[in-house]
Formats: sequence, C-alpha cells, structure tokens
Amino acid sequence: MPQLSRRAFASALPLGLVGGSLLSGGLVSASSVQAATQAVDKTPVAITPFAQIRIGRFTVTALTDGYADMPYDYFPGRSAPEVEKAASAQFTARPSGVRFLFNQYLVEDGERRILIDAGAAGSIGQTGKLPQALTNYGLRPDQIDAIIVTHMHQDHMGGLVLAGKNNYPDAELYIDRRDVTHWTDPAKKNGAPDFLQPSFNMAEEVVRLYPKLQAIDGEREITPGVSIVDLTGHTPGHIGVRIEDGGKSLIMVSDMIFPVVHPAATDVFFLFEQDRVAAKAMRDRFFPLAASEGALIAATHMPFPGLGRVVADRGEMQWQVADWALQE
Repeated sequence: MPQLSRRAFASALPLGLVGGSLLSGGLVSASSVQAATQAVDKTPVAITPFAQIRIGRFTVTALTDGYADMPYDYFPGRSAPEVEKAASAQFTARPSGVRFLFNQYLVEDGERRILIDAGAAGSIGQTGKLPQALTNYGLRPDQIDAIIVTHMHQDHMGGLVLAGKNNYPDAELYIDRRDVTHWTDPAKKNGAPDFLQPSFNMAEEVVRLYPKLQAIDGEREITPGVSIVDLTGHTPGHIGVRIEDGGKSLIMVSDMIFPVVHPAATDVFFLFEQDRVAAKAMRDRFFPLAASEGALIAATHMPFPGLGRVVADRGEMQWQVADWALQE
C-alpha cells in the first residue's frame, strides 16, 4: 500500500492556466494568442495549452500530447450501454466513446527538469502534440534531465522512441523494474493480445535506445522532493510520483483514475488493465485515503489539466476538479 501521509496530501497553490489562459490577471483565449502571433509573422502557430502550479520550490507544468476516444465497451465491469449512460449523465458522452486526454507533467526546481511520461506520439487517436507543447513552452527535448515513466503502455512512452530514435538524449530514464521485466519478456509478448503488441514493441525500443535507463525497485526518491509511489495493478510496475516541498504536495497517479467510471466504482476497469484484482484492491485502498486527506492529484487521462481531488459525497466517491483561480 502506498505510504500517503497528511503531509503528502497538503494542498498546492495554483499559478494559472495558459492557452485558454489566465495571464496578467486577465482571461486570454488560445485563439487570441494565435491571432496576435499571426499578426506579427503571418505564420500559423499551433497552440497547445499548459497549466502551472507551485509546490514549494517546484513549478509543475501540465502539458498535453492530445486525446483519443475510447469505445464504451473498453471498460470491463460495466456494459457499453451502462458506461455510455454514465458519460451522458456527466455531459461528456461522445459518439465514439469516452474521451481520454494524454496529460504529461514537467517538474522544475531551477536545477533539474523532470518529465513524467512522454505521451502516445501519434500511436493512438489525436496525439503527438507533446513536442510542440514543449517547444511552445520554450524547451528542447535535450533540455530534459530526467523522465519518469509511470508504466510501459504505449501512450506513456511512445514519445521516447518516436521515429525509432532516442528523442531525449540527455535524460536519465526511470521505470519500475517489474514493468521492464514484463514488457521485455518474449513469452509474455507472444501470449499477449494484438492491442498490447505496440507496448511490447516500444518497450524493446526503449531498452535498446536509452542507455541511461534505470530500472528502479519500489518506492524511492528520484531527487529531493520527487519520489516514487507504488501503485501496482494497472501494470505489474505501475507507479505514481509525489512532488512535495514547503508543506505542499501533489501526487501524480497516472492510470489509477479514468474519466466517467472513476473514482465512483472501483470494480470498473480498462481494457489494457493487467491485473484487475490488484488494480481494484489498490483503488479500494487509495480512493478513501485520498478523500479523507484531501489529496491534490494529477491523473493522465482526466480532462486537461488533469488535476483534482477524490471527494466523498453521500457515500460515493467523486472527482472534484481543482480550483485554478489565481490566489495571492
């Protein structure tokens, strides 16, 4: 069970949302930013949003690689009509399914830049926006010092090996050893369904292309204030990342929470889930604890920027979006 204390669950101070943004105290839309840019150089510019909060000395920036709509029958534990009904009740139903965002998080403390996950890179849906998002933010891939991969599904590591090359040449790479072992096992690959084959193939590429890969064991500190949280279940080595400093904290829980179905029902899964029994047990432990402590959470697939809290409402767990209003 992850060791999650009251200190780890302290709230964080929002800074602002950009690209549909809060800038200099005023609301600025992505279209107005783009229009102003084009008025100068007449060149169309792709606008990718980002949002930031401060966790003590850390600036955490939410970026996005894009989105994909997951069919309603991708959620074992409920029928497709039941999932669609739940999406309709939340005013999020789409003809093609439940919309998953692909949120990545950049952690900076003035000395190191740590990226949490690298996106699907066009391998799923309308993705592949992360490189442009980093460019818009003013960073090159070779300026990333470290990357934490929360697990080795294609939508979390595709950007590492896009076009068959090492796209973050100076970054140390951290992945749980259990996932590295699982996703590079030829026997497991041979017995896996077709929809998991891209993940096995990418895992082989990651191991081949990243000599700075560190296969890590269990919970540990990557750098002071940035540590690994064990959230096994979704995959054998599924991990989260805790950022904490100055009495503030944020826990990035990756695929512990999916839109529409979570956190209300822990017996609803996702097609890619590796161990449903372990995944349910982890959510059964984590969600009530997160609710009782008011944990600030970042989740990969929730609506951008993916930050919120699990709250208990008349006995049912619900997702509450974090308040992004600027505060003094």
